[in-house]
Amino acid sequence: MEPLFQTLRSYPELAVFLTLAIGFYIGRLKIAGLGIGSVTGVLVTGLVIGQIGIPISPAIKSVFFLLFLFAVGYDVGPQFFRGLRRDGLWQALFAFLVCVLCLATAFAAARLLGLEMGYGAGVFGGACTVSSVLGVATDAIRHLDGAPNFQEQQINAMSIAFAITYIFGTAGASAFLALAGPRILGINLAAECKALESQMGGNEPDPSVHSAYHLIGVRAYRLNNPAFSGITLDEFESRFPNQRIFVERLRRDGKVLDCDPETKIQVGDTLAIASRTETLIEDASEIGIELSDPSLLDFPNETLDVMVNRKEIVGSTLGQFAEMGHEQRSRGVFVRALARGGHMLPFTAGTKIAKGDVLRISGSQRDVERVASFIGYPIRPSNASDVTLISIGIFLGALLGLLTFRVGEIPVSLSISGGTLVAGLVFGWLRSLHPNFGRIPEAGLWVFNNVGLAMFASVVGIQAGPQFITGLKEAGLTLFLAGIVVTLVPLWLALLIGKYLFRMHPGVLIGACAGARASTAALAVIQDAAASRVPALGFTVPFAVGNTLLTIWGVVIVLLLKH
Repeated sequence: MEPLFQTLRSYPELAVFLTLAIGFYIGRLKIAGLGIGSVTGVLVTGLVIGQIGIPISPAIKSVFFLLFLFAVGYDVGPQFFRGLRRDGLWQALFAFLVCVLCLATAFAAARLLGLEMGYGAGVFGGACTVSSVLGVATDAIRHLDGAPNFQEQQINAMSIAFAITYIFGTAGASAFLALAGPRILGINLAAECKALESQMGGNEPDPSVHSAYHLIGVRAYRLNNPAFSGITLDEFESRFPNQRIFVERLRRDGKVLDCDPETKIQVGDTLAIASRTETLIEDASEIGIELSDPSLLDFPNETLDVMVNRKEIVGSTLGQFAEMGHEQRSRGVFVRALARGGHMLPFTAGTKIAKGDVLRISGSQRDVERVASFIGYPIRPSNASDVTLISIGIFLGALLGLLTFRVGEIPVSLSISGGTLVAGLVFGWLRSLHPNFGRIPEAGLWVFNNVGLAMFASVVGIQAGPQFITGLKEAGLTLFLAGIVVTLVPLWLALLIGKYLFRMHPGVLIGACAGARASTAALAVIQDAAASRVPALGFTVPFAVGNTLLTIWGVVIVLLLKH
């Protein structure tokens, strides 16, 4: 093996990519449905590979970590600033309190157990499953007074503590919220979520929006009912008040004609009608005879994601949006899904639409394009990222982070990493206000979020490798127990605060706890236990606030523990 080891020492870039390959594979492995995730897999792999002593430039991890931080801010920016407004203020305040509880618990545990700032920061980051703490805390440690050897010792200790506590931080938080959370609140989670869905219209036979929540079809019918002869398509469609049906086009005298709501129909016309499959079957006898007419039905259909940016839609419900048929605002399209911050929301008539949400609509291409321009900004498939936006954002954010002011004798700054995160938040928020301003597609965000942070973690692990075994022997059990405390105590207190002080719906509350802890893994487990997407209603705003504050807390925990 020595030739391989020598190759990795001579070409450390190869060690980084080997670490990524093994770490991502390990991160995908699951036991009882739970895994350690790619970042922890890469970090642990780096700690093992680093045992052979590989010199590596710290500049590599800094570049990729800044890309990661900007992408995080860009992704959650719209939800973060929306949480500061009235409609999300309570959830934002709740997330702030949870973040304070996490910081206070980590500080208290470190002091009681006599942990130095490196171990303390690592426990905080791992138990709270906020990988970005590794970067901002590293930056904070390097800005403190002290010998370089001492700084490296603390940074390596942080990596060790993070690796030891992260696994329980993920699995423990998920299991606690999904299993113990409902018992602490004294509720049946699935029943509570189902009841809220019912209140929001999930089980109501709301005729005006019913078709928006089902798969649709288009069929051809020859009109033979004289009651419909000579009326406009708008009048024809209004004759079916319990359904939403749309005539896309018609065939008359052998010719296929495009039509609009003012087009008049007559007996003998063949109509291409779009609606729910159930509606097309049930009302067929009232309309006429179903025919096979491939050329009539051969018109372009489109499914498109659209970012909501129209004031008339913001604050309305999905049911109200479906009723905006006047002036052709929603005519001809069917809503397929509603997402916020990348997470699907409960698909009910009562679910409210917020600015920056993404509506997935489908229908004929002409109708989808018309309605998309009314809703906001269409998100079309694209592989291109606005590199100018990313680069200038990181540059300006880093400059902001370099600014320092003093509180008494203590110099305080955002640091380069904190400034970059703030820049990402602002640029992401501006993107939600002006959708033509800069674009980073989902695939690009995934690369920056996952590969960027994993590249950082691989270098951290390789650098800390030689000290890993020693640190594990010296403080492994202590760190693990500290991680359990920092993982569970803030969540237990958060559930009680949410129930008695904020009086949140229990399903929404448990989702908000997962969001404030920035744990998407916990949200997935909670939704599975609830058999509902209701927890996502409490997740997005707290996730944006929690992800931001917990990252910044990485600097604060270092400052609190430095003495």
